[in-house]
Amino acid sequence: MAVAPIFKNAYWTLVFAENQVRPFSLNTPDGEVLYGWHILPVALYVKHESALNQEETGVIEPFESTRSFDLLKNDPESRLVISFHGNAGTVSQGWRNDAYRALSSGDNSKIHLLTIDYRGYGYSTGSPTEQGLIIDGITLVRYALEVANVSPERIIIQGQSLGTAVSVAVAEHFAVERGIDFGAIVLVAAFSDLPTLMSTYAVGGVIPILSPLRPYPFLQRFFADRIQETWFTAQRLVSMVRASKRFNLHFIHSRNDFEIPWSHCNTLFYAAVNATSEGGMSIKSIDAIKSHKDLGAAGWVNSWTAGQSDGRKKIITQEIVSFGGMPNFECPILSASDIFTGHNRLTTFPTVSKAVLKAFEAAA
Repeated sequence: MAVAPIFKNAYWTLVFAENQVRPFSLNTPDGEVLYGWHILPVALYVKHESALNQEETGVIEPFESTRSFDLLKNDPESRLVISFHGNAGTVSQGWRNDAYRALSSGDNSKIHLLTIDYRGYGYSTGSPTEQGLIIDGITLVRYALEVANVSPERIIIQGQSLGTAVSVAVAEHFAVERGIDFGAIVLVAAFSDLPTLMSTYAVGGVIPILSPLRPYPFLQRFFADRIQETWFTAQRLVSMVRASKRFNLHFIHSRNDFEIPWSHCNTLFYAAVNATSEGGMSIKSIDAIKSHKDLGAAGWVNSWTAGQSDGRKKIITQEIVSFGGMPNFECPILSASDIFTGHNRLTTFPTVSKAVLKAFEAAA
């Protein structure tokens, strides 16, 4: 059963300007109805504020008749971040509103944002499954490409936590099935696969799931093998890398993320880099060739560029920051993961905003 967010018809007016957020509904090919937000960049909103505020607040059907949609579709210089959120809550949960503002802050007159609640989340219908969430993601991206007519190079797919698995699955689909590569894929706090994650995952960064079974590997494997939803992101990532003609893939992870350890980011980085070589490469060989930048106490950056015969490039960046969020004990509505770890707040940091802006500039 879907769980309703507070203030369905007015919540965004508490954290955004009036009608800066336009909620919309989207039909999936298997019969579900998804609830989503289109968030206008603030400078563009201010320029058209009068016209926007003459429209009703809330869902307007059809969405394509709204001023917000027109501003996205009919500006050939518009840029679009398609954002897939994490497992808990809805589009409006926790730090997500701050994250949306941060993601468009690099160019507050051109960078639009679309996000949805997956099936079974918020006001979206249905029940969540791995394949269902992938269908939801594909549906949103198809809408951006085919209805809003935003070209792929003007789109960045961004995901956080569970949203990284959705992002990679969606990107793989379009690379393999349709030969489409996007401006960039930005993955924040990604995990390699669900069975591996369950052996390291701690609820709220505090309560371990299978960690007490570490002294008994056979028991860990027993439970991991029985997980119904696998989310083998590393495998999908390899498939996407091999099918793509060009891409800009950026991993960002915090060392103080106690929900998803940054070792998962290492696994995905090396898997992606290895997939750029036809014969494969060892970790030792990759380490000898990759570009490494030490940021001191702030963390480090690893990067890899694989040139193609036609001049196009496959660019992979791994950015590890030391802190993705400091403790905050004053806000009563935050979850334990918001208070104790760098898992959820990292997307609000300039590290992610900068990655998005540079990716758009590189794709231009």
